[in-house]
Formats: sequence, structure tokens, C-alpha cells
Amino acid sequence: MAERFDVEDRDWPFRPLVMATIGSLGGLAIHLLAGGHEYGTALPVWKQAATSFTAVTVLSFLLTVELRRWSWSIGFALAWGVVVALVGWFTAQYNQLHNIFEFPFFSGICAVLIAAPLFQTIRDEGAWRFPYARLHRHAWTDAVIGAASLGFTGITFLLAWLIASLFDVIGIDAIKELLQKDWFGWMLAGFAFGSAVGLLRERDALLATLQKLAMVALSVLAPILAIALAAFLVFLPFTGLHGLWDSDIPATPMLLLAGAGAILMANAIIGDGNEEKGAGAWLRRAALLLLLCVLPLAVLAALSMGQRINQYGWTPERIWGVVAVAIAIADGAAAWWSVYKGRKDFAATLRPLQVGMAIGLCGLALFLALPILDFGAISARSQIARLESGRVKPEEFDWTAMAFDFGKSGREHLAEMAKSGAADRRSLAAAALKSEDRYGLREVTDSVAQQSRLDQYLRVLSPGIELTPALREELTTGYQGCNDRPCALMRLDEKRLLLVTTDHDKTPNSRVISWDDVQADTGKPAADRELDRVGRAIPEKTSKVDLARAQIEIRSVERRQLFVDGKPVGDTIE
Repeated sequence: MAERFDVEDRDWPFRPLVMATIGSLGGLAIHLLAGGHEYGTALPVWKQAATSFTAVTVLSFLLTVELRRWSWSIGFALAWGVVVALVGWFTAQYNQLHNIFEFPFFSGICAVLIAAPLFQTIRDEGAWRFPYARLHRHAWTDAVIGAASLGFTGITFLLAWLIASLFDVIGIDAIKELLQKDWFGWMLAGFAFGSAVGLLRERDALLATLQKLAMVALSVLAPILAIALAAFLVFLPFTGLHGLWDSDIPATPMLLLAGAGAILMANAIIGDGNEEKGAGAWLRRAALLLLLCVLPLAVLAALSMGQRINQYGWTPERIWGVVAVAIAIADGAAAWWSVYKGRKDFAATLRPLQVGMAIGLCGLALFLALPILDFGAISARSQIARLESGRVKPEEFDWTAMAFDFGKSGREHLAEMAKSGAADRRSLAAAALKSEDRYGLREVTDSVAQQSRLDQYLRVLSPGIELTPALREELTTGYQGCNDRPCALMRLDEKRLLLVTTDHDKTPNSRVISWDDVQADTGKPAADRELDRVGRAIPEKTSKVDLARAQIEIRSVERRQLFVDGKPVGDTIE
């Protein structure tokens, strides 16, 4: 007989088989929709949306279904499948690469995860009621079952490959070949996950014990985190904030993660009802201290985020960061209010506040997933304003983000600049519009940025040399180019120029540039031009030089030779 946590849940002996079958069919459907496309090419948008619908519907049903009001679970799974599919559809239309994996899509997934325990509570109650103990149990149980089922799926694949390898060594390779089929792999994953969920659901009373053990382990670690966070906040005024801003670790995510850990461990201590306060006075004080630390951490995260926005403007990532900071501040404010209102019995005041915040967070995540607020348009306007005000130079502007991260609005701004913008912006905007991937565009913008800084490093030693765009590109191309390091340019004759550069250790190099070829190949990639590279061939006595001050000359001897500070450099110049 199954061991159920809730006596009102009816036994369902065939649940593991039913869940395994549904999981297998779901895996096959995902393969038919997402499999078979050419590697490196984007999946059509409708297939991405359909795959999202299938995955969300199947997983939502597997994790929430009970015989009690089972039709409600079907409706819940189908409804959220449609919502996430629509979110994926609009998200894929938003970006240039037609990829659904953007922040709005993940916000929709977050909404589903929060909605699941809320729905299960409503289903059990048969009405719009959210008793904290039931909601708390569903949230933790869903997390444990999901994690355990994923682990079981991984173990299943390891076992399958072990069996396949055993038979393969004796000449029977049918199992190995079957595992290499994509359709079988998806079906096996769905079968393993579904059967694991079914088995665990039928024994959720034992699972509740495991859940309590996990919460006890977290509660034991809670005092350590509470003391560490309190000490951090106490010492921070004396050490200053510069350590946070100058750290290699991004301050905002670190502070938000610390706040989330504090909330998680505090909830592990206070449990799902007043009867669970038997954890002890010291643990309850640790929970109190953890909750009091959340708001200061959130405020520090807000200061960090504000500093980044002031320095670099708005981007979709920073807007989502502001949303996360706002949620953390709300959690921290609720914690402080519960301590102020409830004093020692703060948990009783905090629990209903957390229920309300869970419902609000689910609604907020769904709202942000829908194509109502265009974070890309907000970010594009912010970045364009910074460019037009002179706060950022054209060569330092994030053209890649405008082309690929800010959606339709970003590309519209690029088209406008490419058509009627300032001369130093038109070429970069046009290159951004034409680029098919962000990596190629980054190389172009880096090259243009180096060309714009060329005058800071280049010494022109011969009169009459015109630094055309083609020549600028040539001078900044390749390892021996004048790439943000001192270099010198002189004329050899009417058709050739000589570029002198240094290595990282200031050892001089030289190469010959055919001026006629550069003029004729305007617009042609410099890498495709054939140039006479003189090379190094430095005598042993040649010392390191400073090209910004060195005397550079070509002496007439038995052969023509480059001299730097009176010492020969390179091979003979014909």
C-alpha cells in the first residue's frame, strides 16, 4: 500500500506506469519537433514554440497531477503550456537570431514554477485558499521530487550505457546503437523522469521525512551564514564600499545570492507552522538575524546596480537586475515588518506575507514575460542618448548589443544612424546591420576602434603620406600591425611604405606595405592582400627601443637597411 502524506489523496498503483508512458510520449514529441534540423542552424520559430508547449505541458502535468480533481491538472498544464509557447513565440521574433532563450522566456518558466505549488494548494482545498502549511509542503516537495527525478534520469542513462557496453564487448551492439538514436534517448529520458515522479508521489510520506531532514541540515548551517552576514554588514562601514565595487566578482549578483540564501535558510528553520518552532531558541535567533540581513543586502545591491547603470546606461540585463533587486527589497521589508509586528513570534506574521508575495511574484513574472514592456527599446534609447551626449565614443559604443540584444528597436536605431548619422558612426552602424553573428561584428568594431586610436600611437616620418581608411585598416591589421602600441611609418619610394612596430618586449619589427595595392584594394579585407613583410632578424646587440622617441632612419650602405637608434633592424630592403 502506498504511503501518502495527505490521507485525502487516493492511492494510484498504476501511477508510475502512467507517468512513464506520458513522459515517453512527451520525449518522442519533443524529438519530432526539435530533432533532425541541421547543426548550427536555428530551429524555426513555430517549432521552438511547439517544443516549449510540449515540454511545459508534460512536465507540469507530471509534477502536479493527482486522482483528486485530475481534470484540473490537465487544464493547468495545458494553460501554462499555451502561455509559455506564446511567450517563446514572441521572444524568438524579438531577437535577430530567432532564439527563444531570452529573459522573457525564462521569466515565463519562473512563473510556472511558482504557480505549481499555488495550484496544488487550490486543488487540494477545492477553493481559492492558501493555508501556509499546505503551500509550504507542496513547494518543498515539488523541489525535492524534481531534483530527485532528474538525478534518477541521469542514473538511468548511466545504467543503460553500462549494459550497452557489456553487450558490445561480446559482439552484440544493438543496445549501443539504440542509445545513439536521438528519438530513443528522448523517450528514455521521459520514461525515467515520469516513472521517478510516479514512484515518489506514491510514497510522498517518506519523501516528507527526507524533506524534513534536508531542512534540518539547512537549519544547522543557518547560524553560520547568519553570523557571517551580520559580521559583513557590521564591518562594511569601516572598510568602505570600494571593495564591493572593485571586486572581480560582480557585486549585485553576489549580494542577491546572499539574500536569497538567508531567506531560504530562515524558512527552513521556521518551518510550516508554529508547532515546528521546537528547533530551539538559538536557531530561531539565527532565523531572525538572517531575515534582518536581507534588507541591507538588497539596498547594497540596489546601490551597486545604480552605479552600473549610471556608468554604462540601461541594458535588458540591468533592467532584469533592477526587478530582482526590487523583489529582494520587498522580501527584506516584509521580514522587517514581521519582526516589528510579531517580535519573538515573527514567523506567524511572516507566513501570510510570504503567501501574498508568492502570488504577486507569480503574477509579476508572467507580466514581464508577456510582450508588454519592451526592455530592448528602453535600453536602446538609453545607449543612444549616451552616444549622442558624448559620454561614450563611437568606437567604444556597444554596437553588438544594438544589433543583437535590443530587438527591433535597436536595429531601427542602427538603420537610422547608417542612413543619416555622423560620419564616424555610419560605417559602424552599417556593419552592425549587415553582420550575421555577434562575434564577427565584434572583430569589425574592434578594428574600427583601433583605427580611431591610431593617431595616438603612430609617428609619420615622411611627408605626403595620406592616412586613408584603407591604409588605416592595413596599419592595424595582424600581429605586426600598429595595435594600440607605438609605431612609425615612412616612405621607401613612390610605391612602398615601411611600417616599424615593436613586440610586447619592445623589440623592433618592420614590414613593407605596397601603397598602390592598398589604394587599389579599398574595401577589400586586409587579410586578403599580399604584403612584403620584412620580418625581425634582429642582431643580438639590438636593444629594446621606444619608438615614440627613437631616431629612425634608412641608411645607404652596400644594401638598404633600417636603423633604429643607430642599430640595424630587419633584412635588406630591396
